[in-house]
Amino acid sequence: MARRQPDATDEAAQLDAQRIGPNLVQLGGQVAAREPLRYSPAGIPIVALQLLHQSWQREGGAPRQAAVEIELLAIGEVAMRLDAVLPGHRITATGFLANRSRRSRRVVLHVNEFEID
Repeated sequence: MARRQPDATDEAAQLDAQRIGPNLVQLGGQVAAREPLRYSPAGIPIVALQLLHQSWQREGGAPRQAAVEIELLAIGEVAMRLDAVLPGHRITATGFLANRSRRSRRVVLHVNEFEID
């Protein structure tokens, strides 16, 4: 099947998305769980991890404990490298927040790069 070429509507949608504002997230934590590396129908590697983050932050001038467990999703070359990370490892992931897929409403951190801490 031939890939559809972007048209003016696609470009306009991209420009509108850029005007909304930045979407850059950096989050560190411990890998709590992971799924096996899998491949999309197009042969692109995909890996999903659960990251447990805990820290102290300041909110309204007072200290607050922040804790979150969030799914990380990586594709392509990043997924191949992230596949070596096992539960218990500490990492810092950088990427953007978006729904897991077009059909999902679940928000995940899509990883563009990471470091093992």
